[in-house]
Amino acid sequence: MARIAGVVIPADKQVQVALTYIYGIGPKFASTILAAAKIEPTTRVKDLTEAEEQRLRDVIDTDYNVEGDLQRLVTNNIKRLKDINAYRGLRHKAGLPVNGQRTRTNARTRKGRAVAVGGAQPKSASKT
Repeated sequence: MARIAGVVIPADKQVQVALTYIYGIGPKFASTILAAAKIEPTTRVKDLTEAEEQRLRDVIDTDYNVEGDLQRLVTNNIKRLKDINAYRGLRHKAGLPVNGQRTRTNARTRKGRAVAVGGAQPKSASKT
């Protein structure tokens, strides 16, 4: 199993797909990295030589922000927006969509489970 940027990538997958398991590397960056490292994208991770793995590590370490560094950068950016009370920061604080999406409907991922307002429970019959 190859360990790149602190992540153990799956050995049975093609290198191009396996690189996307690293936070901050998607399909586009994966193909760019493989071109820079001169590695065939369809090669399986278990078939990589030690030299090829080292070239991958070198390219990723020098040219890309990934994993912990990238997460720290994103967290700091959001914290800065909150601290200066920017509109986007206020949306982050409130747990609402940030980029202008509608909230009247379809914001369940950010807003959480829907809570019914009024009349949700049937009245229990009382003896008189």
